[in-house]
Amino acid sequence: MVMQRGGMGMGMRGRGRGRGGGVGGPGGGKIRPPFIPHVPFDLVLAEPAFPPVRSIPQEVEESFQAALLKRNQDLTPSEKEGVAVTNLVTKAQAVFDNLIVNPGNFDACIEEVRQVGAYKQGTMLTGNNVADFVIVLKTLPTKEANEALGNKVWESLKAKEPKEVLTMVPNEKGFDLSNTEATARIQVTTIHPNLKKLEAGLHLDIKNCQSAHSAIKYSRWFEENAQQPTIKTLVRLLHDLKRRFSGFQPLSSWMLDLLAHYAILNNPLRQALPLTSAFRRVLQLLSAGFFLPGSAGITDPCESNSVRVHTTMSLEDQDLVCLTAQTLLRVLSHGGHKQILGIEGNSSIATEMSVWDGVVVNPLERAYEKPPDVTGEEDMEQEIF
Repeated sequence: MVMQRGGMGMGMRGRGRGRGGGVGGPGGGKIRPPFIPHVPFDLVLAEPAFPPVRSIPQEVEESFQAALLKRNQDLTPSEKEGVAVTNLVTKAQAVFDNLIVNPGNFDACIEEVRQVGAYKQGTMLTGNNVADFVIVLKTLPTKEANEALGNKVWESLKAKEPKEVLTMVPNEKGFDLSNTEATARIQVTTIHPNLKKLEAGLHLDIKNCQSAHSAIKYSRWFEENAQQPTIKTLVRLLHDLKRRFSGFQPLSSWMLDLLAHYAILNNPLRQALPLTSAFRRVLQLLSAGFFLPGSAGITDPCESNSVRVHTTMSLEDQDLVCLTAQTLLRVLSHGGHKQILGIEGNSSIATEMSVWDGVVVNPLERAYEKPPDVTGEEDMEQEIF
């Protein structure tokens, strides 16, 4: 039994560079063959061809379901936390709306203000009382304008409630407004035509400005496509997995949103899968190489040029996510769902040997080795795949 390399799709985590052999072209150059992505094995989509020999025992599934719901309840913000964030959001939104209508002596003009992120989506975690905003300026977002905007908002809030403890801290993306119970994290950007006019050192970084626009698109997509309650529950559980297992750190919030949506709704019947099946499927997909080079993965629905979301990760990170999922899937298969969810034990099950009813599960080692002698090869591979 090859337990050390466990999981489906391990062939896709080999040591090959994934670059393919070149074909001679005019002038002795190399012409790369066209890239054709493959679809990793998915037990849900393949079930008609691979009917289960036996079903999961009902008591096992019920125990898993109860554990998932308990963990989700533990991760859901308390009523006090929810009220604290909502109060700050309401106050900040009122100030932003007033600045749009009546900017006063504030030179920069605001085009629009959008709520984004976990609070807006309804997937916020307890202990993380943060609400995200994006402010789009009509004018160029200089660093001085960013700080002036933060001070203007702070002064307006303090004028309404002088006794409230409130801080404003500018940063490279915008500024944070915080009281003793919650934080409003504001990203500042500018309208699209202005992006090409940004100058390094004078204005906010163009990557941060583009990221703010992406946050608006992601929030709009989630609102239109992911309001199914099971999706929000799974998103919260996946964020908790990322927080506790370092091997999932490379996964962005956007990747987790899309993974949850895909795992629940992308099936032959086009009906929402149960939470237990969807959670298990996420680990199965990642274990099978869903986010590895060459995989079709998930095409970013907010981009027009068919970008696969996992290609923003480095090859080392893609490998790390895959091997972590493979280890956890083996633990899950032997009844370790409470340890995976954090109800019992700790995150060492992903990095240290564990024993489950006599079955030894050893954490996997990396399969990808970055070539030490070729500079920039990884970037080239990312472009190919």
